[in-house]
Amino acid sequence: MKWDEGHESDDVVDRRGEGAGGAGLGGLFWLLLRFKYGWVVVLLIIAGVGVSRLLNVGGLASSDRGATGALPANDKQAHFVAFVLDDAQKFWETDFAARGATYRHAKLVLFTDRTDTACGLGEAATGPFYCPNDERVYIDLGFFRVLEQRLGAHGEFARAYVVAHEIGHHVQKLLGRMNARTAVRGASGGSVRTELQADCYAGVWAHSAKARGELDPGDIESALDAASRIGDDVLQREETGAVRPESFTHGTAAQRREWLARGYTTGDRDRCDTFSAPNL
Repeated sequence: MKWDEGHESDDVVDRRGEGAGGAGLGGLFWLLLRFKYGWVVVLLIIAGVGVSRLLNVGGLASSDRGATGALPANDKQAHFVAFVLDDAQKFWETDFAARGATYRHAKLVLFTDRTDTACGLGEAATGPFYCPNDERVYIDLGFFRVLEQRLGAHGEFARAYVVAHEIGHHVQKLLGRMNARTAVRGASGGSVRTELQADCYAGVWAHSAKARGELDPGDIESALDAASRIGDDVLQREETGAVRPESFTHGTAAQRREWLARGYTTGDRDRCDTFSAPNL
């Protein structure tokens, strides 16, 4: 991917090296799937106020520790993430404005090991995630090493896809598409539809990046390969030797690849309506 360190987002919060206090569940359930390579794939399932009351926990106010602004000069991965964040959010600003709406920026928090969030205690073991309660994306950059070395997803644009997918969740939040139905697991459940739509939104942004001349040969193939390697069926088969569609949370490898490709091919977020699609 062609990227310029001179164009970076001011919405990056660098908390790396800081500790974190305890945290409640913050109105979310966490579903964790553990796999033999020692990583955890997480789905944040939005449960709303009712779940917070049921569990008798309140939402944790977002910590504002950490500074926005200049990142360490030699930290290439952090600068790359800051560029992708800037590029993606500028695209969504333009897309929303064309429809007479206003895009509200998300923050992206870089952290090490664990950090406080408005959705509870965020840990590196969960991988990158989006917290709708504070409208922030959380990433421990160590995940990119896992993505490449353990999951076999190579290439710079595979990492860009991860960031764009999480921003896709923020777009869903702004469009009012995060609600109780995202808690429904299963092959055609709300959680799978939510994740596939975020994949599609990532593809829509990738389409715009290609139109602006930012993609190198092989970039989109790198992202599609990454999507194929994190399907529920692939990960479940690696862990247990069996596939359990009733427990799906993100969709199959083929579905993740298909919806990312759909966004990339069409460049139209209206073609990403997974919730109305009879077949995923």
